[in-house]
Amino acid sequence: MSHGADSTKSILFALTANFLIAIAKFVAAYITKSGSMLAEAIHSLVDSSNQLLLLMGLKHSKMPPSQEHPLGHGKSIYFWSFIVALILFSLGGVYAIYEGVHKLEHPQPIQAPLIAIGVLIFAIIAEGFSLWGCIREVNKVRFNRSFMTWFKQSRQSELLVIFGEDIAALAGLVFALLAVILTMVTGDPIFDAIGTIVIGVLLVFIAFFLGKEVKDLLIGQGVEPHIRTDMEEHLNSNSEIAQIYNLLSLQMGDDVMVAIKAKMTETDSAKKMIEDINLCEARFKEKYPQVKWLFFEPDVKD
Repeated sequence: MSHGADSTKSILFALTANFLIAIAKFVAAYITKSGSMLAEAIHSLVDSSNQLLLLMGLKHSKMPPSQEHPLGHGKSIYFWSFIVALILFSLGGVYAIYEGVHKLEHPQPIQAPLIAIGVLIFAIIAEGFSLWGCIREVNKVRFNRSFMTWFKQSRQSELLVIFGEDIAALAGLVFALLAVILTMVTGDPIFDAIGTIVIGVLLVFIAFFLGKEVKDLLIGQGVEPHIRTDMEEHLNSNSEIAQIYNLLSLQMGDDVMVAIKAKMTETDSAKKMIEDINLCEARFKEKYPQVKWLFFEPDVKD
């Protein structure tokens, strides 16, 4: 990918892990009658569905430009990421909260808690590997920024969603494990119900922040700040350019559109100025291959 991180690899890794975990959790939930376990099973199944939607979105975003869509379909990945973050992810959280409230009103003892604990430990290990794989891809594009800064500035919505899902899944599993252990030790099923509600609140909370970040991409965002700064420095290094008045960019999935307004170094003919512009454009696209559309406007004032 032009961004340097392989989102598809992260998605497939998470899909495999979540599907296997979901099966194990459903079996354990059926045996143990644990609400926390059932909430986690549904969460893993929702995550698997989410990742299938992200794969579909990535495939659609690769479609070539057409007369109806002259700038391609790159932003379609933002739509599917928004669906995942705001609807499916939130639905998983809302269902978990509902299940927890139901357990509070009608508490049931957990059967075979050791099975539940074993499955949860397995799931924590699997989700840990999935998160490790995601972080490995994130680190390729983080450039010494904190994870929070990267999260706010990243333009890879699918990687944001996988990162958020993995964090939520791992935290949810830890809460579920604590809930099952407390229920087993005290004999009070209220801890299982509380654990289920906490998992649901966690999912909704992360869904909100994911939805906010992807919404900004849907509306339209430029390239990441450090890339924009690098672009400006590159343009200023061209002797053919006297002054940069404005640089606008629009991130469209993997592809980028850039519009430049600049004062060119004075020449003795219009033909020479056009040749200088073409040379600057060629250098720019060579340095930034993700730029598929480049519009250069020469002017004498902003």
